[in-house]
Amino acid sequence: MGSLIELKGVRKVYRVGNEKVVALQNIDLTIQKGEICCLLGTSGSGKSTLLNLLAGLEKPTRGEIIIKDIHIEKLNEQKLVLFRQKYIGFVFQSYNLLPSLTALENVGLPLAFKGIPRKIRDKKAQQMLKAVGLTSHNNRKPSQMSGGQQQRVGIARAFVGNPQIIFADEPTGNLDSKTTTDVMNLITGMARKNSQTLIIVTHDVSIASYADKVIHILDGNIEKIVTQTPSANVLAEEIQ
Repeated sequence: MGSLIELKGVRKVYRVGNEKVVALQNIDLTIQKGEICCLLGTSGSGKSTLLNLLAGLEKPTRGEIIIKDIHIEKLNEQKLVLFRQKYIGFVFQSYNLLPSLTALENVGLPLAFKGIPRKIRDKKAQQMLKAVGLTSHNNRKPSQMSGGQQQRVGIARAFVGNPQIIFADEPTGNLDSKTTTDVMNLITGMARKNSQTLIIVTHDVSIASYADKVIHILDGNIEKIVTQTPSANVLAEEIQ
């Protein structure tokens, strides 16, 4: 494994009226290729801000964010869009599926943005839906699926383009405990199988147990970093 993501002296300050709110103080962080990391902290700790900066959705007030040797803090919005399309996948707490599209169409959406022909993207989307156990749900719309099924579609969408980095923002926040276990095994298993870097944001210590490295965020600072052996490591051969 080699260094894939590096943050140097990253600070983020928001202006609220005449006041300054410091969301991140002075973050130095390195994440390796193929590593599963968890940004763990309570609401307001700065973990979601850090995720947004890593994904290029916001720019730091100060500091450097280097991904694949590219300083993403220097990219304009057009180049950031292309960067995310090429390298990044997202899994959201609220699923973020388009209600008017079928599962197949939702999964194929990232490929459509890349200009991949319909026939090819439908084939890839079918393969991903099979991988997440939803072969029979190709033509169902979000309203016809449970929360767990919708999140599986969201996972398939995140992985369909084989991105090098997956960001998962509270991916199990709307799920019951059994579905949470299934979803976490699925996400981490697929990431390990494909040697993808997975960064999970959560306030839940039990979710953090799936990670190789837990980055504890408190009041805009990295309080500590704990390297661990994941308690739920799905072997690559178990994911078909």
